Amino acid sequence: MGLFRKPSFLLSNTVFFITVYGFLVTVISAADYTTLVFKGCADQRFQDPSGIYAQNLKNLSDSLVSQSSQKIYFTATSGDGQNAIMGLYQCRGDLSNDLCHACVTKVPDLIDKLCGKVVAARVQLSGCYLKYEVAGFKQVSETELLYKVCGSTKASGTGFEERRDAAFETMVDGVKNGSKGLFYTGENQSVFVLGQCEGDLSSGDCGDCVNTAVQSVKSECGDSISGQLYLNKCYLSYSYYPNGVPSISSTSDVGARQHTQRTVAIAVGGVAALGFGVVCLMFVRSIFKKRLGKHEGWN
Repeated sequence: MGLFRKPSFLLSNTVFFITVYGFLVTVISAADYTTLVFKGCADQRFQDPSGIYAQNLKNLSDSLVSQSSQKIYFTATSGDGQNAIMGLYQCRGDLSNDLCHACVTKVPDLIDKLCGKVVAARVQLSGCYLKYEVAGFKQVSETELLYKVCGSTKASGTGFEERRDAAFETMVDGVKNGSKGLFYTGENQSVFVLGQCEGDLSSGDCGDCVNTAVQSVKSECGDSISGQLYLNKCYLSYSYYPNGVPSISSTSDVGARQHTQRTVAIAVGGVAALGFGVVCLMFVRSIFKKRLGKHEGWN
């Protein structure tokens, strides 16, 4: 089994069925990193009378799960030639190795349950995703727009765009130069932002990808005070709290009050999406934990 360098597989070159799961209305706990958010399944099944694809897929899944106890991102290939299956997993950049492993471990069984023996699939949990495809799938651009969601609440008064754009600039710099590498969370003048790139990108390419996402989300979401946008190789989310950051006890109301307009873009038979509410709530919780850590000794 070897590694493949630039896995741009997007579950492409086939037709997909997509399911995007609804918002959570409670604060995310550690156990909720394994909450199912999205599935993307090819409608083409393995033609596998010899069982070679099934064995290669099992070997691939075992390899990915094993590595997830040590790394938050890993790619692998199982099999050779036309029988090869390429796959990867990625966890959120702020997950510990233990949480990453717990998250990734759930995915292979979910893929089998939700998709069956298909030639390509992606299952997204709230803390990680895993995807695979057989050899020969069509590649798509790193900055192909896959999914967006914009909050229905619009900014009122002045200053929102300036605050949002300043937070975006910090985020782009953060994914390029931050300590976590290709991942950034932060807050600027009540605007929370999160950005992450797929782990095979260079820091420069990651910055370019996230910057493209920034320009797209500005165009797509306009003056919405919250939004999330996924490109093939990176994503971002933002939330603005014009009346101040809500207390921890009231964050459960955020999801309940959030009504969104969803648009799912399917790129040449490919698809990717993530539940906006889940990630936003996880992100807000992460920020609260960091803030409380300053006073309570959290790391």
